Amino acid sequence: MANGYTGSGTGGDIMKVDLNKQFDKADMTWIGVSAALVWLMIPGVGLLYSGMARKKHALSLFFASMMAACLTGFQWFFWGYSLCFSHETKSVFLGNLHNFALMNVMGAPAVVSSVPDILFCLYQGMFAAVTAILMVGAGCERARLGPMMVFLFIWLTVVYCPIAFWTWNTHGWLATLGALDFAGGGPVHLNSGVSALAYSLLLGKRHDPVANGKVPKYRPHSFTTLALGTVFLWFGWFGFNGGSTGNASIRSWYACVNTNIAASTGGLTWMFIDYFRTGGKWSMAGLCCGIVAGLVGITPAAGYVNVYTSIIFGIVPAFACNFAVDLKEILQIDDGLDVFALHGVGGATGSILTGLFATNYVAALDGSVADGTALAIDGGWMNHNYVQLGYQLAAVCSVLLWGFCVTSIILFILDKIPFLRLRLHEDEELIGTDQAQMGELAYYDDSTEDDHNAYVIEPIRSTDANIAKLKAQTSKKEEEKNNKEPEIITGTANGHDELSPDENSDQSSKH
Repeated sequence: MANGYTGSGTGGDIMKVDLNKQFDKADMTWIGVSAALVWLMIPGVGLLYSGMARKKHALSLFFASMMAACLTGFQWFFWGYSLCFSHETKSVFLGNLHNFALMNVMGAPAVVSSVPDILFCLYQGMFAAVTAILMVGAGCERARLGPMMVFLFIWLTVVYCPIAFWTWNTHGWLATLGALDFAGGGPVHLNSGVSALAYSLLLGKRHDPVANGKVPKYRPHSFTTLALGTVFLWFGWFGFNGGSTGNASIRSWYACVNTNIAASTGGLTWMFIDYFRTGGKWSMAGLCCGIVAGLVGITPAAGYVNVYTSIIFGIVPAFACNFAVDLKEILQIDDGLDVFALHGVGGATGSILTGLFATNYVAALDGSVADGTALAIDGGWMNHNYVQLGYQLAAVCSVLLWGFCVTSIILFILDKIPFLRLRLHEDEELIGTDQAQMGELAYYDDSTEDDHNAYVIEPIRSTDANIAKLKAQTSKKEEEKNNKEPEIITGTANGHDELSPDENSDQSSKH
């Protein structure tokens, strides 16, 4: 290649050529900032999940978010990036190990040619980490943390990497088919949602002495923590969607505006739905869930659709996700944090809507079409390209089937290995994941004797007598709580019931 640039490998001899001159520094700056913004979403998910859980399980969920960031960082370096974005592969299914351990990942143009390989590696690694913590949230309150780590490494390799390759690598079969996914409606959200459903199914329902075999429901233990997590997510999503152009162009800012409008209308939609379903109560949990639903819905479409249609990407996914929360009652699958309802249903809804409302001229706002039509898209129904909806449905179905089936197989095999048993024993679960698995608690209350026993010296013994004792303690605490709160408690996060505290605690609230 002229000027000493190779266009592949390391990009050229850095001692002879300035590799930086191949790229616009504003583009590199924006993608670098976007990567940092996306990283903030990882603790954001951790805070959201921690706030939605019960107090005795709160710390373990935030631990899971930081663990996912660390484990994904290693997996992405080891072979994740190569399997997703290697340049030399001829496969339509999965990349090769040409860039194993980030060999030759430096200054050559990435799959997105406006930025260097090493920067694109950083940015996309954040997407993998966000997907990882979204999915493992399904293990809330009953999954063992050690096997979760083993499962997550395998899952990233054989579930996430193939789907990301199909969608975003130029050789991937969904990319060559013509399916549109701007920032991860399929690889991130639908994939994590259906995989979380499989994780919840294999783990089984949480043990609750008063649930009587139903899917247990609990109020979030901290609405403040839940709201703070949502703030981190909304803020980080501007990098998630705005950086997915791969450059600092008008299209980037257009995607950010679409993102903000969808989040706003999603939050309002869920909030008003819950207001009428709960008999006139405003719900912080409902508002936050609606914001997330809108953000999920716009993700595959942010760089393809007009701003006035982004309202639809907030309203429709929020409506669909709100009622999808009820699916766990129908399916009898204890998805305690509603990962499938929010991310699975929201991601699928957004992907399908993209087939209807994508336009070729919004996609051209990054300047990619000005010098030729090679990178132009045909758009969706807005451009009378009616076959696009079929491509989107093909993407949704393939991600759904691969994510659910392969995840189920991985979990089934792991659970048969004695030292990789997926689930806590019943007495460990009743004590709480924080104390049983970590010996640490999110909150310490000097007035509570149990809090001083957080560091467990001896292993917990799963005996019938111990389980009976813990069940009795849990039931006693529920009775004491009900006796102290005789007033009517109204409102649920999914908003169907007006409940008295002396009713079963499994009917208290979603989340």
